[in-house]
Amino acid sequence: MKKYITEMIGTMVLVLMGCGSAVFAGSMAGTVGAGVGTIGVALAFGLSVVAMAYAIGGVSGCHINPAITLGVFLSGRMSGKDAGMYMVFQTIGAIIGSAVLYALVSTGAHGGPTATGSNSFGEGMMLQAFIAEAVFTFIFVLVVLGSTDEKKGAGNLAGLAIGLTLVLVHIVCIPITGTSVNPARSIGPALFQGGEALSQLWLFIVAPFVGAFLSSIVWRIIASDK
Repeated sequence: MKKYITEMIGTMVLVLMGCGSAVFAGSMAGTVGAGVGTIGVALAFGLSVVAMAYAIGGVSGCHINPAITLGVFLSGRMSGKDAGMYMVFQTIGAIIGSAVLYALVSTGAHGGPTATGSNSFGEGMMLQAFIAEAVFTFIFVLVVLGSTDEKKGAGNLAGLAIGLTLVLVHIVCIPITGTSVNPARSIGPALFQGGEALSQLWLFIVAPFVGAFLSSIVWRIIASDK
């Protein structure tokens, strides 16, 4: 249970800090109040991963993302039972983080372009959004699998490499979908946003899983000693 609880806490922190940066300070820097813009939101997500990697990585591996868990499972590094429980508790953590943000917004003001940090795509942009989420998740999970590999990994620097990669992914993908690459991160905010966010939620679950599936195959090929 310790592993599952830490995954829940880690995902809660990711949503609270990452989506929270968009909710309260996501406006373009210098145009509305003290907005941090795309770079600031990207850093918030990436730094959240770095912080949690060194806080809980020794307990659960700090997946805090069902797509990462799927990639790790398909790479043969964890059991199906653990993978399923990780995903359940990650989703619970994301909902808790979103609930805290909802409570904050409901009891005061917010200065960003969104009230929940939910993901979305514009009319006629579904294919673009799917490609973006699948490709960027592929890149992200591939970095995770490579940097955490027992033989070929980055050791204690893995958390930093993973966090900086998430920053990079957000910089490019935020204008397209708001960046998910994490089904749990999308589920929590969508439940509180409702409407279009819920109707589009399927894409932010399916596309990241497709990307994670592909990255696990590619890593098995390039990491093989044969």
